[in-house]
Amino acid sequence: MNTIAERIYDFLKQYPPFSMLSREQLLSICEAVDVHYLEKGNYLFETGKSVKDEFYVVKDGAIGIFRTETNTLIDECDEGDIFGLRALMRKDSYKLSAKAIEESIVYSVSSSLFEKYITTNPEASSFLMTSFVTNTRSSYIESKEIKQKTTKLHDFSDEQSADYSKNPIHCEAYTSIKAAAKLMTKNQVGSIIITEDNKPIGIITDKDLRIKIATGNISINENVTKVMSSPVITFPENITVSEAQIAMLKHKITHLCITKDGTTNSELTGILSEHDIIVIRENNASALIKEVKRAKTPEYLHQIRQRAQYLLERYIEQKIPITFITKIISAINDSITEKIIDLAIREMPTLPPTTFAWLAIGSQGRQEQLLLTDQDNALVFDNVSETQYETTKQYFLSLSKKINEGLNTVGFEFCPADMMASNPKWCLSVSEWKNQFERWIKSPDQDNLMLCTIFFDFEYVFGNRDLVSKMSEDIFESIDSYEIFLNYLGLNALKNPPPISFFRQFLVEQSGEHKDQFDIKARAMMPLVDAARLLILSKNIKAHNNTIVRFTKLAELEPQNKELYEDCSEAFKNLLRFRTEQGLTNNDSGRFIDLKSLSKANRLELKRCFKAVKEIQELIQVRFNLSHFL
Repeated sequence: MNTIAERIYDFLKQYPPFSMLSREQLLSICEAVDVHYLEKGNYLFETGKSVKDEFYVVKDGAIGIFRTETNTLIDECDEGDIFGLRALMRKDSYKLSAKAIEESIVYSVSSSLFEKYITTNPEASSFLMTSFVTNTRSSYIESKEIKQKTTKLHDFSDEQSADYSKNPIHCEAYTSIKAAAKLMTKNQVGSIIITEDNKPIGIITDKDLRIKIATGNISINENVTKVMSSPVITFPENITVSEAQIAMLKHKITHLCITKDGTTNSELTGILSEHDIIVIRENNASALIKEVKRAKTPEYLHQIRQRAQYLLERYIEQKIPITFITKIISAINDSITEKIIDLAIREMPTLPPTTFAWLAIGSQGRQEQLLLTDQDNALVFDNVSETQYETTKQYFLSLSKKINEGLNTVGFEFCPADMMASNPKWCLSVSEWKNQFERWIKSPDQDNLMLCTIFFDFEYVFGNRDLVSKMSEDIFESIDSYEIFLNYLGLNALKNPPPISFFRQFLVEQSGEHKDQFDIKARAMMPLVDAARLLILSKNIKAHNNTIVRFTKLAELEPQNKELYEDCSEAFKNLLRFRTEQGLTNNDSGRFIDLKSLSKANRLELKRCFKAVKEIQELIQVRFNLSHFL
């Protein structure tokens, strides 16, 4: 074996599916591998061009997979990543373009070697069918920067139900090819399904018309049965993205028919195309985070956040677990915020005079902000000398103003209560935050308690994490020195009683803009948020900010109350989902609900959640001896 082939072997043997081959099999591949050097901006293949008889592995650098018409980055392939395999198996034209986004070395492997050694190896073939063919990046070889994000959110996009067209264009078997083509043109679709008693028996695509009709082989006056592909491949309505991709590759097709029970003997309900899959993959969390990384302006970040809103709608519609949804959307929001901060720093005349950290507070800090609501944030900077303090403070106020303006451009409106880092009150040094926390804790009047409930739920987003850890230590130090503070915080947690009247009626707003509407945030969600915060603080735990995670941790710490805490967790999940659904439906924050719009089932579901509010408040009243304070 020559020296180059040896080097290729040493590289490929580290990565699946090559690591699953025998030494002899892999050596045979390496001896025939072609090596490509690409400068930044060079294309390896482009949309619309005929598929080359090979697939690719990145040796060094990075290859971007782009949707050419919008120049949208769909995926980024790093060291060890395989790409171009879907197109090779489909044997048509490229649907996407591959371009070097930095200086790169790429290995190409011919289709004959792929079929000889990989498809005949059960383990390697299975791995490809369930992983690489979906164009997902192997978890073995994700770059560290992206992996930090994706491990936090573990994108389940391939396991969720695929979006498909619910109104497929179809015709009867006796329809002429000409009439079918006109129908496709009128509805601007690339396929038409042939049905019999509304059951799919065949399909015609643009490719069929191009190959079979445009060549003159078959007359356009013939019936569609002359050119249709039959039988069709069918799946049930809950088909996942990965199932769809595997089926398309396995059968070398670009469309799947969706039927009631997944067979050809039941009613046609939809059609799923390869284009639909590309759109889904373009709008998954990992792809959006990668796009954030390359964004140059807040305006472009606004477009990405709008696509994240579409992702949220899809997740809610498909009943994806709310805990997963919050992680996904929070990770995207954090990435956007980090990028806004980076852009703002670049606009400043100098680099920051000392280290700092950007904090999300309130619902953002708890990773419970799913809808586009107003921003809540703060900034902490390292202690500096008195002579440097004023210029340092002014620098960070100017920086914060740019960041807040950038976030506003993205779609996070300015906080009406000015709970933002551009406010001098919330842009402080470590020691100033310590003094402020101590003052709030030792003088727990209504205003200070309100500030505690907002600022105690802070979460690190950007900068020096050690400063944030120091703030947490200062909070617990102050609480330890003034233990009665938790009693006052307990009273605050009881200020909103269970939102049901004596007659089992919803408590609604009595006046103002939202008269007769139900405030789901203040009357149902915040009592659970406040209870979880109080109880977790009493355990001296700061690592958990999210309400659901807090109740989960409490259930672990107090087995005797496990059932109650689990009920609270489930209640909060249901309330968060319900509010999000309302917000998406009404294009608002989802906070105020018109009870007349609710079904009886909705009302019963909400009332079940209120039982957990009542029981957790009873526990707090007893545990913190609050009857003495009332």
